[in-house]
Amino acid sequence: MKTTILIAAIFFSGLTFAQEKKQDSVKTKSIEGVTMTKQVFKKQSDRFVYDVAASPVAKGNTTFDLLKQTPLLSTTDDKTLKITGKNNALIYINGRKTNMDAESLTQFLKNTPAENIQKIEVITVPGSEFQVESSDGIINIVLKKKMSDGTSGNMRMSNSQNKYNSSNASFSVNYRKDKLGINANLSGGENINPQTYVLRNRSGNVQNESVGDIDDPNKNLGGYLNVDYQLNDKSNLALSWNSWANRSYNSTIDLLNTITRYDNNDNLLSTDYTRTKNKENARNYNNSLNLNYELKLDSLGSKFNVNAAYLNYKRFQYSDNNTMISDVAGSTSGFSRTGKKIIQDIPQVINNFSGTVDYIQKFKNDFTASIGGNFNKTKTDNDTKNYTYDYIYNDAGQLQLVNLTTDPNHFIYDESIYGAYLTLEKKFSDKFSGKIGARYEITNSLGTSDNAKQPEYQRIERNYNNFLPYLSFNYAINDKNNISYSFSSRMRRPSFWELNPVKNIITQDNYTQNNPFVKASSTYNQELTYMYKNSYFLILNHTYVKDQITQVPLQRSYIDPETNQKRVQLAYIRTNFGDKQEMSAMLGVQKSLFKQYLTLNFNAGVQHNINNGTLNTDPTTGQVFDTYINDRKSTSLVITSNNTLRLDKKKTWFLGVNFFYVDQQQIELGILKDLMSLDLSIKKNWNDWTFAVNVNDVLRTNLVEIEDFQSSGNYNYIRNDQYRRNLTVSITYNFGNQKVKKVRDIESASDAIKNRTR
Repeated sequence: MKTTILIAAIFFSGLTFAQEKKQDSVKTKSIEGVTMTKQVFKKQSDRFVYDVAASPVAKGNTTFDLLKQTPLLSTTDDKTLKITGKNNALIYINGRKTNMDAESLTQFLKNTPAENIQKIEVITVPGSEFQVESSDGIINIVLKKKMSDGTSGNMRMSNSQNKYNSSNASFSVNYRKDKLGINANLSGGENINPQTYVLRNRSGNVQNESVGDIDDPNKNLGGYLNVDYQLNDKSNLALSWNSWANRSYNSTIDLLNTITRYDNNDNLLSTDYTRTKNKENARNYNNSLNLNYELKLDSLGSKFNVNAAYLNYKRFQYSDNNTMISDVAGSTSGFSRTGKKIIQDIPQVINNFSGTVDYIQKFKNDFTASIGGNFNKTKTDNDTKNYTYDYIYNDAGQLQLVNLTTDPNHFIYDESIYGAYLTLEKKFSDKFSGKIGARYEITNSLGTSDNAKQPEYQRIERNYNNFLPYLSFNYAINDKNNISYSFSSRMRRPSFWELNPVKNIITQDNYTQNNPFVKASSTYNQELTYMYKNSYFLILNHTYVKDQITQVPLQRSYIDPETNQKRVQLAYIRTNFGDKQEMSAMLGVQKSLFKQYLTLNFNAGVQHNINNGTLNTDPTTGQVFDTYINDRKSTSLVITSNNTLRLDKKKTWFLGVNFFYVDQQQIELGILKDLMSLDLSIKKNWNDWTFAVNVNDVLRTNLVEIEDFQSSGNYNYIRNDQYRRNLTVSITYNFGNQKVKKVRDIESASDAIKNRTR
């Protein structure tokens, strides 16, 4: 729903290090004991390597389950994965970025058997050859090399219960015959995402409070088809198609709004009530097509790689917002004054064509040179229409709509990105290796509006060039001690929905406002890592963000012209908001104990945030608010512990006990209160079947609360309950020849663009 934009900003902006562990709503979270007869977790050059092939860890699990238990990884929303100290994690398979949008990628990971995985590589600071933005990291999933002709697949069904019941089902199949490989998946499900809100803010002598529920029904259907053909011993040609559809009809918001007025001595003067009921219908479609050609040049691993891709994304959103005068119980009958109706039609269409070329040359003296380029051409079409009515009673006592006002805005955004990179990597000895590289990017963008009220909105042109250097080294002091350092500079371009200058109305006095003037932010990352015995590690990280892109809560008091009463308005403005620094130190251990009956994955760290931003004007409308200042610092403690207990010698019963605690910390919107969650799971493996039961957030302590006090006296408070406590039962069946190699997963030329459609 439209309020998801607000909550996404609230939740993710402050949890870049929070490492919240939320259970997979479809699959089990139990992970089997890891065999420690070999180095299971180790540091190599620019990445951490988690080797799972020699253990029964993958049995009955999905790739998403396995990733959630991998050291340094976590999930905050059961969809996107995070690396410690990073905003997000991009998924690569066999060194190539997956050719999927965010939603279908989640389904792919949840429906891919973990038995196919050889190892998982966590790249905390990616090199110049990777197309990533901001402080994003990379998770590279390396599949097993076994090859045999045949067919394999799996079927999965699950049912989950929190406030509502949800169900999911999927079917995936892999086929290989000689030079041809085919990989396909079809999945779908139904759920209702419930949320409960308390929104409270005060400016001067007026306080506004909105309390109520949001229910968002969803129906999902998606799949992918990858066809890979080996032309000869040196070259492959592959075609990938991904499709995902979501329908969210009859999403509802029901909020009781209370306006309270006080005198200068804080004595109560008056109280008014309104009730907001919003109904929304939305649907979106995402289709992408990618053609890949790969040529192997020699036996050392040199290769030439070309991609061409097309992406089409469509979203249609229609909302009917009604705010009526009510009493304290929410009843809207019996009032001579009524309220307003606001209808919003907010479509978005994105078309993208992309191409990439990569040339990698390996030399016999452990030296590698990589050079390449990319091109992205994107056009977005946002034809927004707003209709506002007043409710009145006619002479017959019937409710009718009058005083129609319209506010259309047809915003078209064109963007072209040209990029080139050069990376040099050298292994100087068995102990020391290093990498140096740089990217150069040229961005040209133009936003136009056919019916903008202000001339400056009719044409917004931005052209900028960026030089982005990279440096890393790794030194193995001895067999037990390893140290590494990395530096990287990146850009973070705004998502396409952030540039669409649409106002999403929540209540009469609460809304979110996107901004076509948002410019790309710059991010500089430094990381120092020390590892001992491939089980214990210390990570020191520093991130500096210039022109941070975020939502800023602005409020003001005003006189309602209809009632001549003072009210207070709160707007969440999407914009660039000063600079931000994050410094973190984390100690971790990944170890198997008691003859592999207990697998321990424990992290404890401290994060220090430094915020520096000031804003008092909506850059899109020019509306002046009270000045909002966030120049505060905070230091917070973070603890995560993921433990798996094997209950029998045959390795068929497993108990999972997972816990996280995040101390309160300062984020852009205020102080994020502490978070905590305890998750339990039990799993049974029986031949090709896996049965699992998960209970998430057992103590019901995973609730988001944000509070902010300004020196001016302004106050803002948010409480969001997403009903994270739930019970999930799942059944998985694997069939066919489980040694079938997965078809090559090809990096799409449009992946960098897909990340910005989220």
